[in-house]
Amino acid sequence: MKLQQLKYLLAIVDNGLNITAAAERMYTSQPGVSKQLKLLEEELGMQLFTREGKSLGGITAGGDQVIERARIIMREVDNIRSLASDYYQEETGSLSIATTHTQARYVLPEIVAEFRKRFPKVGLNLHQGTSEQIADMVAANNIDFAIATGSDDLFENLLLVPSYRWDRSIIVPKDHALTELQRKITLKDLAEFPLVTYVFSFGGESSLKRAFAEEGLEPDVVFTARDADVIKTYVRMGMGVGIVASMAADSDDKESLQLIDAEGLFPRSTTWIGYRKNAVLRRYMFDFLQLFAPHISPQQLYDIRRAKSQEEIDILFDASKLPLRGACAE
Repeated sequence: MKLQQLKYLLAIVDNGLNITAAAERMYTSQPGVSKQLKLLEEELGMQLFTREGKSLGGITAGGDQVIERARIIMREVDNIRSLASDYYQEETGSLSIATTHTQARYVLPEIVAEFRKRFPKVGLNLHQGTSEQIADMVAANNIDFAIATGSDDLFENLLLVPSYRWDRSIIVPKDHALTELQRKITLKDLAEFPLVTYVFSFGGESSLKRAFAEEGLEPDVVFTARDADVIKTYVRMGMGVGIVASMAADSDDKESLQLIDAEGLFPRSTTWIGYRKNAVLRRYMFDFLQLFAPHISPQQLYDIRRAKSQEEIDILFDASKLPLRGACAE
C-alpha cells in the first residue's frame, strides 16, 4: 500500500466519485488513478466502491472504514511534514564539519564568520584531517558536513556536492634557480629538485604522481605533510620545492617565498561538500552549504534537499561550470 494510492482514494471521494475530476485535481491521468485504485482494492482483497458500468456508483461498507482511516493517515502525514518544517526552520543547534587543513585555514574563515552572523545560536565544531581521517569521522556519525577533494571512493555513504575547482602552485625560497627561468616551468624542471608537498592518500593514485608518470618522470618527494603551513616552513628551510593548493599561496608568504604559477601543469582538482544520504538537513545547514558553494542556484538547492542518490546530484551539476578558487584564479 502506498500513500499515493490513499491520496487518489480520497481525491475520488472528494470529487463525487468522479475519477476524471480526481485525476485533474491530482495533476495526473484518469487511467493512472483507475489503475492505482484497482491495485489498492486487489491488495486489500475488497471492493471500496460499487460499480455502475465503468463509473463508480457508491462507497461500500468496507470502503467507508478504509476511507475514514485513510483520512487519519493523511492528516498524520501532514502533521509529520509540519514537524519537519519546524525542525528545518530552527536556528539553534550545532554543526560539525570535517575538512583538511587547507580548507580550514584558507577557505572557511570568511564563510564561518558570515555563518556566525546569520546563526549566532548555532555551535560550530571544526575537525581537521586527511581524507582517510575525515572518512573515519563520517563513519562514526560524528560529522554533519565533510569537505575534501577527490577520494570519492572513501565516501560512498555521502552525497557529494561539487563546490569549486583549484590548481596547484609552486613555492620556492627567494632567488631559487626555478625563479630564473625565462619560460613557463615544466614537470621536467620540477623533477630535477627534491619536492615537498601534501600527504598522499593511501587509497587510489595521486594525481600529482600520475602527472609525472605520464611524462615518464619520477618525482623526488622528500617530505609530505597535511598542513600547507608546515610545507612552507620546510621550503623556507631549503628542504625542497613546495607544491601546494593555489589558495594556500597567499600574500603573507611574499617576504620569504616566491610563487610560481603551475596552472595547467597538473590536473585541476575539484573540492566537494558532502553529507550523509539519510541526513535531515536544517535550514542553517543549507545556508552553510550555499555559503561554501555560492554558485548553487535556488532551484538546485531545492533539488539537493530532495536528492536520494549521488546520480541525482551529478545530474544537477552536469552542465554547471564550477568557480575556480585560488591565487591563479581569473
